[in-house]
Amino acid sequence: MHRLPYWRLSGYYFFHFAFIGAFSPYFGLYLQSLSFSAWDIGLLMSQMQLMRLFGPYLWSALADRLSRRLPIVRLAGVVSLLGFTTFFFAQRFESFLVAMALMAFFWSAALPLVETVTFDHLRQEPGRYSRIRMWGSVGFIVAVLGTGALLDSQPIASVLWVVVAILCGILVYALLVPEAPAHPHVETHPPIASILRQPRVRALFAACVAMSAAHGAFYVFFSIYLSDHGYGKALVGGLWSLGVLAEIVVFFYMSKLTKRFGLRAILLASFAAAVLRFLLTAWGVGLLAVIVFAQLLHGLTFGAYHAASIVAVNRWFPGRCQARGQALYSSLSFGAGGLIGGLISGWMWDGPGPALTYTLSAGFALLGLLLVMRWVREDDVSA
Repeated sequence: MHRLPYWRLSGYYFFHFAFIGAFSPYFGLYLQSLSFSAWDIGLLMSQMQLMRLFGPYLWSALADRLSRRLPIVRLAGVVSLLGFTTFFFAQRFESFLVAMALMAFFWSAALPLVETVTFDHLRQEPGRYSRIRMWGSVGFIVAVLGTGALLDSQPIASVLWVVVAILCGILVYALLVPEAPAHPHVETHPPIASILRQPRVRALFAACVAMSAAHGAFYVFFSIYLSDHGYGKALVGGLWSLGVLAEIVVFFYMSKLTKRFGLRAILLASFAAAVLRFLLTAWGVGLLAVIVFAQLLHGLTFGAYHAASIVAVNRWFPGRCQARGQALYSSLSFGAGGLIGGLISGWMWDGPGPALTYTLSAGFALLGLLLVMRWVREDDVSA
């Protein structure tokens, strides 16, 4: 009987998303302290999305060719750590750009491969994925709250040391996670090109691009936005954590929610919630209660959306297509969508302004809602 390495997988997710919890909310503030412009910050932070545009598929194709996944995950951990240490010494914008691109290219390799390893360990119990993935959300909360509290009393440059410690944790768990035997693929599966020609697949991937573009301004500028409106760093961290706490609750109950409502209904609710969330963020930043409610919607706009999407991709890309399916989801969603959202928000922030930037985010979410509503049917995503 196959024994699930629950805590080793959960530990990897914990540190992987703890990195995002320390990096996304606070590294932009660090760059701002170095007097980089909004466009410079947007361009630097968008390297994470740019490398996720093509990196995951290249790494997954290499993993398929070599039939080895975890050695690539471990290599990614080593080079990501070395790449990030460059920020201790970089002074010019060009140096920051090269260091960010290097770190992001290797960083992008890991998660899609770990996702496929996790599903192979889960075998016939993919519904348990959310119980493992929620530890990533716990890691995010620990990192964002801890880093926010630290930065209220320490210089903003302290974020560099926090991220290095987390990257060390990622590397440790990359060494501890065991490989899972891939499922035997006796039956013939369609080539990946034929899967990509299916309207439901194209529609979902396009909707995922739109959803990540909607979140672009949030991930790059939300901390700066709150800070400019008088929110302290600890409160900023608390608001980030509140959203991820809602995400954890959704992950915990996702299996029951899927059985009761179905994946299509969950996707529609997630995109509708994103429209509302970013309109509230755009025009209600002066009211703490409004921002609190908007952050609680993160449970739908990321938690439910991501869990539903990744299960749908896992079903639609069977057998040997799974790793590339997950890589395409990561590349198009977090790569292309995040890049579009990050660059557009960087261009709009100092011009049209934050309110119109987040209003455009709501527009991206509305586009995703219409795509799912039109082309993803209930029987497409049923078990």
